[in-house]
Amino acid sequence: LQDLRNVLDDKIPERRVDHNLVLATWNLRVFGGLTKKWHSAPGDSPRRDLHSIRCIAEILSRFDVVALQEVRSDLRALRHTLKVLNDPDPHWGVILTDVCKSRSGNYERMAFLFDTRRVKPCGLAAELVVPQEVLDANKLKEIALDRQFVRTPYAVSFYSGGRTFILVTTHIIYGDKTDTAERRKEIAAIADWLADWARDLADDGREHNLITLGDFNIKSKDGPLYDALTSRGLRTPIELDKAKRTIFEETPYSHYDQIAWFTEGNGKIPHLSLEYRHTAGSFDFQPPGMRDLDLSDLELSWRISDHLPLWAEFLLRPQHGGV
Repeated sequence: LQDLRNVLDDKIPERRVDHNLVLATWNLRVFGGLTKKWHSAPGDSPRRDLHSIRCIAEILSRFDVVALQEVRSDLRALRHTLKVLNDPDPHWGVILTDVCKSRSGNYERMAFLFDTRRVKPCGLAAELVVPQEVLDANKLKEIALDRQFVRTPYAVSFYSGGRTFILVTTHIIYGDKTDTAERRKEIAAIADWLADWARDLADDGREHNLITLGDFNIKSKDGPLYDALTSRGLRTPIELDKAKRTIFEETPYSHYDQIAWFTEGNGKIPHLSLEYRHTAGSFDFQPPGMRDLDLSDLELSWRISDHLPLWAEFLLRPQHGGV
């Protein structure tokens, strides 16, 4: 654990009150059950144990807000993670959805963990649901979403350092690896929704700080899925282009997980008001987190995750006199 802390100190930006925000997204594989042993044994199920929870909590503690995917109906792992984060000083909160009760949705929840010393929720917590009349109209279009999202995107607003920002997390459908049509529809629908939302905020005279983050199941930056994400002006930081996403990967890396927002030069869509620091990356927990356990990648994926956390840093510049 001390080795893990040392590497985190080196790899993740220091958080300074009213100065910066470090936002992250992490798909925690089947984050539900827990075996209450320090190290689980070969016959134990689930394989995630108390040592794994300590490693997960240590990583989460370095961010201000983390969007989590694959939280399950069983909340034991999440509850124990919060117990570690809040010992001895209770300052971590959680906001999460109910379970998506479908096989295609993998019985998952969306969740946000946040450090209440640094950020506060400020009112909005909503799942994005497409109106029926829009779905009916989309049936005549080739790539438009003609059904609800399999796992409903989740939007929550936060306040920090005089600034309000809205995070929208999603876990895009993943089926046949060769069939990207349904994924493309969901990704394009997210891009459309956020573009309309950003424009509405600007029309009302409010600053726009919409950021989407999560598991988009985008294999490559050169292809129709990434094109769908960026079709309405969303952009991902170039610092994430070569960031490793999963523990199984060799180069070139995938683009499964993403953090995206509207930047300057997008015509009528206002750009993000928060200032991106041009610092972002993923955190590879393999060597520091599990150095002495001699685990295979597959075994490690069930204890911590197959995905790596992805993060980006933003500056807070309080604007006095505004709302």
